[in-house]
Amino acid sequence: MPFGEREDELWGVLKPMFRPRVFGDPNLAYAKHLLNQTGPFKPASHAAARTDPRAVLARVVRKAPEVLVKVTGRKKGAEHLGAHLSYIARHGDLAVETRDGEVISDKAELQQLAQEWSEPLQWRDRATVSAVAMVFSMPEGTDAETVRQAVRGAADRMVGDNHDYLMALHTDTPRPHVHLTVQAEGLDDRRFDPRREDLFKFRESFAEALRSRGVECEATPRWTRGQGRAGTSMALAQMRAKIRSGVSRQPTEVDMRQAREALAIAAGKAMSPHFVVRAKARWEITKQQYEKAAERLDRTGDPLNKTLAGELRAFLKDRTAIETVPDRVLRDAIERLRRAEERKRDGPPERRPSDPSPPKRTR
Repeated sequence: MPFGEREDELWGVLKPMFRPRVFGDPNLAYAKHLLNQTGPFKPASHAAARTDPRAVLARVVRKAPEVLVKVTGRKKGAEHLGAHLSYIARHGDLAVETRDGEVISDKAELQQLAQEWSEPLQWRDRATVSAVAMVFSMPEGTDAETVRQAVRGAADRMVGDNHDYLMALHTDTPRPHVHLTVQAEGLDDRRFDPRREDLFKFRESFAEALRSRGVECEATPRWTRGQGRAGTSMALAQMRAKIRSGVSRQPTEVDMRQAREALAIAAGKAMSPHFVVRAKARWEITKQQYEKAAERLDRTGDPLNKTLAGELRAFLKDRTAIETVPDRVLRDAIERLRRAEERKRDGPPERRPSDPSPPKRTR
């Protein structure tokens, strides 16, 4: 797409930019090269690494499904890892695939593998991560076998031969997902410890593998789509699921704290959190870049570009403001305050003569 010099502005809101963090390095020249991306750390040409920004923009405004990749845990020791492998194998009911494509269905063999992955770590003074557990997921309706193949393609590209890994496809939920468990200790003694930037690269690799198999999807940050920060851990999501299903009636401490903070904001006794203000400011910048992109698309005269410009403006019209989790809690808190004020103003409801008298309580 002929965006010219303005392409970097649009790309800046479609994909995140990561910079390495240095906490302390005695070699100042090394640290300077690392931070400035110069010398041995000079990146390759951005033009060669990027995909077509128009294609990414089209998938965003047409609401293509977003791939999900997350780290669900770090398993320490053979016992902890063995329990995890037993879980993803559904205690022997599901087959588990190795990096080489071998299928393991025997529980004893999985436990032996957990022991082998943990043995090189026995000499360490404290408990050390034996494996990193990850989940790759797609929305309901996606072909499960295609998801499995895409995860293998992403794992081969991102993990390679340096780390052993196991994967298991689960279809017992509406969202088909694959559990990928990667051995932490590599053949070159490097540890597998994915961070935020690594997880985004996994997302992009997973999305590319799915698109090559005919599944339309994308891997973009939440702010690109006008969504607030998720901020929900697996443990908190599971606790909330128990409350919704009626298994537990005790609200989580996080929800109680959010409710108290929202009530304080609704009553004018507190301000919105800083990250909420920052997220809304970022969305305003993103909207401005989208509006400029729509204008440039119109000026090209290409019918396809004009269609995309119209879709982009409709996308922005549906997202005049970004809504974060505190915003939703605040909206509920304001509604509760409004109902409480109405009850206080109207007073207790009058009892009709036909209504039965309340029963007398005896001690």
